[in-house]
Amino acid sequence: MDVTICLKSMLLAIRQYKNNRSTVNTSQLQKQIHDLTGLQCSKLLASGQVLPSECLSGLLEVAVDPKTSQALTSSIVSLLAKLATSDDETREALHSSYNLTGALASIIHSNRATPEDPLLVQCLQVLQRFTYSMRISHCVSFLDDLLAFLMQNIKSRNDDIIKPCLGLMANLCRHNLSVQTHIKSQSNVKALYRSLIDFLAHNSLTVVIYALSILTSLTLNEEEGQKLFNAENIHQTFPLIFNVTVNGDGSLTRNYAVDLLVDLVKNPKIADYLANYKLLPACLTEVFGLLHGKDAETAAKVLELLVSLCSVTGLRKLLCETVFRSFKPRRQPAGKRGGQGKVSEPCLALLQWATGPLHDTERCCLQALHLLTELFEEVIGAGITSTVHSYLELLLPALVGILQVPDSTEEEQQLKRHCVRLFIQPKQQPKHPLTVSLLCGEEELKSLVSQQISSKLCSSQVELLLSSSHSSSSPVTDSDLSQVYAEAVLKLLELMSHLKQHVLDMETCFYRILQDQRMVTPLSLAMTSQRRELVQSALRILFEAAPLPDFPSIILGESIAANNAYREAQRESELSVKRVAVQEPLPSVKLSTVPAAPGCKVTNTTKQTIDSLIEKLHSGLELQDQMKDVHMSEVIDVYEQKISALASKESRLEDLLEAKALALAQADRLLAQYRCQRAQAEAEARKLAGLLQESERGKEALQGQLGEQVLEVQRVRQDMQRLLEHNARMQAVSDEHQTLKASYNQLLSRYNDTERLLKELRSAHGALTQMSEGLKKNYDALRLQQERTLAEVAEQDKLIKGQQADLKDKEDTISDLQGELTRQKEQADEMEESISILRKELNKTEQARKDASIKASSLELQKSQLEAKLQKKEEELSKNMHMIAMIHSLSSGKINTDTANVSL
Repeated sequence: MDVTICLKSMLLAIRQYKNNRSTVNTSQLQKQIHDLTGLQCSKLLASGQVLPSECLSGLLEVAVDPKTSQALTSSIVSLLAKLATSDDETREALHSSYNLTGALASIIHSNRATPEDPLLVQCLQVLQRFTYSMRISHCVSFLDDLLAFLMQNIKSRNDDIIKPCLGLMANLCRHNLSVQTHIKSQSNVKALYRSLIDFLAHNSLTVVIYALSILTSLTLNEEEGQKLFNAENIHQTFPLIFNVTVNGDGSLTRNYAVDLLVDLVKNPKIADYLANYKLLPACLTEVFGLLHGKDAETAAKVLELLVSLCSVTGLRKLLCETVFRSFKPRRQPAGKRGGQGKVSEPCLALLQWATGPLHDTERCCLQALHLLTELFEEVIGAGITSTVHSYLELLLPALVGILQVPDSTEEEQQLKRHCVRLFIQPKQQPKHPLTVSLLCGEEELKSLVSQQISSKLCSSQVELLLSSSHSSSSPVTDSDLSQVYAEAVLKLLELMSHLKQHVLDMETCFYRILQDQRMVTPLSLAMTSQRRELVQSALRILFEAAPLPDFPSIILGESIAANNAYREAQRESELSVKRVAVQEPLPSVKLSTVPAAPGCKVTNTTKQTIDSLIEKLHSGLELQDQMKDVHMSEVIDVYEQKISALASKESRLEDLLEAKALALAQADRLLAQYRCQRAQAEAEARKLAGLLQESERGKEALQGQLGEQVLEVQRVRQDMQRLLEHNARMQAVSDEHQTLKASYNQLLSRYNDTERLLKELRSAHGALTQMSEGLKKNYDALRLQQERTLAEVAEQDKLIKGQQADLKDKEDTISDLQGELTRQKEQADEMEESISILRKELNKTEQARKDASIKASSLELQKSQLEAKLQKKEEELSKNMHMIAMIHSLSSGKINTDTANVSL
């Protein structure tokens, strides 16, 4: 079935249902919704057509009506869920133009009394998926009620809606400071924190990830977050996040886990914890394993995580090691491009996603190229490019392969995607593209790239872009598309500039392209751009093109001036439209009004512009004779540029009028809603008037009671006065009592101190007496020991003297025997037996001498020990004598003879 016919039938069914809510009309509308759900209707809302907008507005009005049956509302919500997940343009239109979030929140508010209702759970699930990675402004009216509902049901622990409630709150809190502030200002936020912390022990990993995401958004940079994400807990959180990322319950849970880790590593302290995490290499290997055989959505999320980890100090080197350490070059059959074979390694998986088809993996292509850019910047910065040469030999042919002209170049959107993938980096990371990053690294890399790229390839790419931007079949009226073409051309020219000395005929092609008059458009757009890097690229190209003889410098100047004038005129027209919209009321436009075709609109402003253009042409022809050095073709090109700019301005004004017509239709719908709300407000006002009348009657009855209460208050005041006087007297007595009590406490403290000092002195006296007696006993014992020691020393002296005399005698004997031995040597031949006998006697004598020497040395050692011991005893004795003398003098000087008598 045709989508247009289905939409017309649905619009008719919606009108019939609004006029008569019968069972037949309800079933007919449900049938039309079911038919439309089965059709492919993506990008209808983003196109801005009136019919889809009318159908969707009618469906939203039916869905938010509390009188609509739950079955019909559920069908409408299912259709909205399909539209919200079809494509990004439709999702953005549902959010900005149709306020799908407010409609679903209104349905939840109407059914909040029954949390177990399947319709409410369905709305929560759709709202969770719709608000993922989308920022909701806190100024909308429904958000406070929605947050209160979520907080209430999160604390209630209702298992049926706990997951969508936690997921929706995680979406609303992430990167939304106003929502975070509102939640923190609630009185029950502590109870919410406790409930979320309890969820960390839940048996479902999805619930744990949702709770951690909310706690991260609310408490990461506060005191509670520092306690929750300290060094001990965070090392338990990392395995959980990586486990959910690798073995998650589904793609949605994996997305929340990746977002949680991306938010956590933005904190410097947690980033340091992650860099020092011991199991991180194994976890990264498992994460890279998700790139093999997974869908594009999972791969895009994993690549987003890896790109965010590159911003952590020290992790980019680890990522390089994980990607390139296991790569081994494989021989591939001729004709096969890199990345087309069986993927078994992280680097090959990256190459496969970077060179995938444009129509379904555009986000993965950009993320993979971005990650490769980060990795090669680390490789080039570390000076280890030689270790990745084998991978470069595989990567460069693949990049050259995707640099080829796409097959369907007639589609502008396809060509735009091709340009974005090859030449334009994401806006959040304004770095060089991968190819230029390789070229700017080292000369060795530049030579590798020059072996793969030819001048014919670069010139064909530039020719394609220039012809697409200037073709009559697809005029460049879209400023975004024009900017993409201009940036792609400049990046290609930069590449050619780097390789012009290394590739055959590249310098000739480069200078020939610079002298092409079609280069005026990209250069002028880049020179008037608001992006610094684009202006700098244009200046670098202009610096090389300016010395060329046929470079159209005059046309470039005129084009830059025309772009500036067009932007100024566009700014003034927008201001004038705003002033007119404020000063004059807009006429009402019916919903069925369809704007006329763009070619049928000729306004007074356009006529005046054309007249002024004709006058400028005449004035330009008159000045032709004065400009001797300017060719007529250049002048005509200048005015052609002006005419194309004016035609572009005219088309933009027509689009603006069409948008205004749609806005007026939307305003009519808002007026109808306002009238309905006004009727409800009047009914509430009448109800409030009745309540006011009843309150007046109650007020009159209360006035009599008030008079009685005034008399009672006067009597109570008199009693209070008497009590105050009595209290003053009692206060004076209390002050006097406190003064006497303070004096008593001071005297009691002094008495206690004196008594404690007396006890201390008595105890000290007793201790000194005992010490004196002990010292006396020690003195007597030491004196006896000294006498015994002196006697032993005298005996030892006598023994030593005797042994010394014996030793001297034996030494004399030995000397005599030695003389005798000398004499007997002359008679050795005759007295062998005598010599042997004498040798035995000599040995015995020598042994005796040695024994005597040993005894003498031991006696000398004992003598020295006894002398040292005696000296030590004498020193101890002198100390004891001195101590006894001091004790005696102390005792005789301070102790009364009547109380103590110590004899020393």
